[in-house]
Amino acid sequence: MEIFEKLFPPAEYARRTRAVQGRMRAAGLDLIVAQDPANMCWLTGFDGWSFYVPQCVILHVDAANPVWFGRAMDAKSARITTDLPDADIVPYAERLIHHPVEHPYDALAALIRDRGWARARIGVEMDAHYYTARCHQHLAAGLPEATLGSNGDLVNWARLVKSPEEVALMRAAGEIVSAAIDRTAEVMRPGVPQQDIIAEVLHSLTRGVPGAGGDYAAIVPMMPVGEGTSTPHLTWTDKPLPTSGLAMLEISGARRRYHAPLTRTFHLGKPPRELADLAKIIVEGVDCAMEQARPGNTAEQVEAAWQASIARHGLKKESRVGYSIGLAYPPDWGERTVSLRPGDQTELAEGMCFHIQAGMWLADYGAAISESIVVTPSGADRLTRAPRDLIVID
Repeated sequence: MEIFEKLFPPAEYARRTRAVQGRMRAAGLDLIVAQDPANMCWLTGFDGWSFYVPQCVILHVDAANPVWFGRAMDAKSARITTDLPDADIVPYAERLIHHPVEHPYDALAALIRDRGWARARIGVEMDAHYYTARCHQHLAAGLPEATLGSNGDLVNWARLVKSPEEVALMRAAGEIVSAAIDRTAEVMRPGVPQQDIIAEVLHSLTRGVPGAGGDYAAIVPMMPVGEGTSTPHLTWTDKPLPTSGLAMLEISGARRRYHAPLTRTFHLGKPPRELADLAKIIVEGVDCAMEQARPGNTAEQVEAAWQASIARHGLKKESRVGYSIGLAYPPDWGERTVSLRPGDQTELAEGMCFHIQAGMWLADYGAAISESIVVTPSGADRLTRAPRDLIVID
């Protein structure tokens, strides 16, 4: 029995490699270092919880394959999850882990020199979460003849348009998160400890739906309660839910690392009129944004439609209204490419996917009813089926 089902055939990874190499030529780069675990996975299929130590995929503009570079104990993971030849799976010694003087990127620099790329124009992921200052310091010191600079998140941008197979995975993630919202509505009751709600959420997200098991998401569940809903990124506590009041839940389904985030707002007991009205305004604004999320329109046009809608009610959202989503690892399910905000003139295309995070966080409370969408030839299509309104728990 095969212990790991590879997501895509070797031909798909070869296509992605050639596409990235084309971007490298356009950017004047000979070599890139991709340490973002989502970029590593997208280029090679590599999948493992090993991103807490230095690891990366390097790709030369003329190479047949990317090269996986990582901790020796994780090389077997590369052999299991990728189709890379053994010559392109290069481990570094265990003694380099947390060494006070030496560093794994000393070995990476040696690998690059051994491959004849010591004088290359090298693009690194300056803003990747796990590419540390020390990684860069040791790489630069080990390659004094190379030219190092940012690669402009080149692989992230190559991931922006999803294939039909990728969209299918995101739709499965959408089904998973929708089922988790349904389960939350069943268990969220006054007096229930918050951690018990989250335990049910995590169980539902992991169990998945028939035919599609769930994976761990790139972000833990966010569940601010009461006044905490006036800010978006609070998690849960061990306090019981109030007899009456607000709770907000932001979670994501994940299917083979592909994400479909969703936020819903719950009210225990009859909601006050201003909250019910705010929820309707948010849904109306999302409808307007989705109407503009069609091929040829720009990211800022989508945001402008949202702003125009809520402005009719005297409201304005200062933060961006959404961002691109897809393949992701902790600590973020965004792709760090397109933002739905003023000034982003990226043209939308079929296969791009976004989380329209239409939250409104006011002085004392907030509400959010978001949507994950895919851009189709006829416009935006929801990836989920969760109810699009304030969820009232009687």
